[in-house]
Amino acid sequence: MRCNVTYLKRNHQFLKTRLVKNLIFDLGGVIIDLDVEKTKEAFALMSGKSVSEVQDILANSTAFIQYEKGLIEDQEFRNSVRYLLHTDATDSEIDLAWNAMLGSIPGKRIELLMELRKDYRLFLLSNTNNIHLVCFNEIVKSACGSSSLNPYFDRAYFSHIVNMRKPDAEIYNLVLSDNQLLAHETLFLDDNESNLIAASQLGIQTFHVRQPDMIFSLFHE
Repeated sequence: MRCNVTYLKRNHQFLKTRLVKNLIFDLGGVIIDLDVEKTKEAFALMSGKSVSEVQDILANSTAFIQYEKGLIEDQEFRNSVRYLLHTDATDSEIDLAWNAMLGSIPGKRIELLMELRKDYRLFLLSNTNNIHLVCFNEIVKSACGSSSLNPYFDRAYFSHIVNMRKPDAEIYNLVLSDNQLLAHETLFLDDNESNLIAASQLGIQTFHVRQPDMIFSLFHE
């Protein structure tokens, strides 16, 4: 079943006073519900390690950043997980644990995007990877029948495809230059404060999404 568009009353005062014409959305924790702890717990169960041990491994390994930047392929990433966690888990078990952090997309968020496209240029900017993208597209299909989120944005940027990731300045500059956007006319919504700080240093306006439904506070009366 496809998403039904309902009229969403919006209060544009926040955006009008800031001359906003373009909106850049993060994906996890903004459009899709995200719970990273579920992946840590799944990895802990898989490896027999504690969640804190898994946290340390994730924080100190370069494999996860390399994977987000598309510098290693799916199988190399899975092999890295096996090596780091000292596990003989299968590919499907690793994928399942890795995707455990991905939640749902309430239909009202899709409806909001559809309404916003009438008044703004919309872009998606996500640090992600191929295993997550495959899973995420299935979640989108289940939520509203679309094979991806692409129809709801002017353009989508995924870190593993462009070989750049937030908070590096180059990925923000790519979005701006590709689409001839002026930084001061652009609002970036993200749940990660370090990503917002980096964007603001380039003159991009920012909004910290501490939980996904905060995005409605910008547009609803």
